[in-house]
Amino acid sequence: MPEIELPWVFTEPLDRAEIGYMVVGAFATMAFGVYRTTTDLDLVISLTPGDVRKFESTFPEADYYRPPRETLIEESRRTARGHFNLVHQATQERADCYLAGTDPLQHWGLKNRRAIELRGRRVWVAPPELVILKKLEFYREGESMKHVRDIRSVLEIVQIDRVMLEQQIERLGLREQWLACQPPGH
Repeated sequence: MPEIELPWVFTEPLDRAEIGYMVVGAFATMAFGVYRTTTDLDLVISLTPGDVRKFESTFPEADYYRPPRETLIEESRRTARGHFNLVHQATQERADCYLAGTDPLQHWGLKNRRAIELRGRRVWVAPPELVILKKLEFYREGESMKHVRDIRSVLEIVQIDRVMLEQQIERLGLREQWLACQPPGH
């Protein structure tokens, strides 16, 4: 399966089941026009313990590896950083699923996600401001320069709400990382 087919084995079932999601990470930067390679898909999903059975029927064990119900329930109860993986059995494509929990920024992202059309198919992508903020957090945690490159590229290509971005950078204590992501001589 070509890389460009990666999202649909996960996003189309979520759309059919009307489970809220948004693509984040490297694939989101690609959706905004930044060339980047990736081997998996990062998703933020709106999932509560009451949604777990629906989620299980959306991703049946015959077609997908998914964690056991107890794990899905436990992760969906987390207020922050709930996480699990999905693997499409036929293609071995993988999705890292992060749960929105009670994070107001993730909920803002889900409310303001963007429908992007790729090859005649729709996929919901996180707003660029959220992609930048999350990449700033990941840069703070691991100092990987790939996040700096991604942020700089998104800033060159996409119109962003700079006021909102600046407010969240201050709130999240990301000023040092933000300054490191500015183009040289800026």
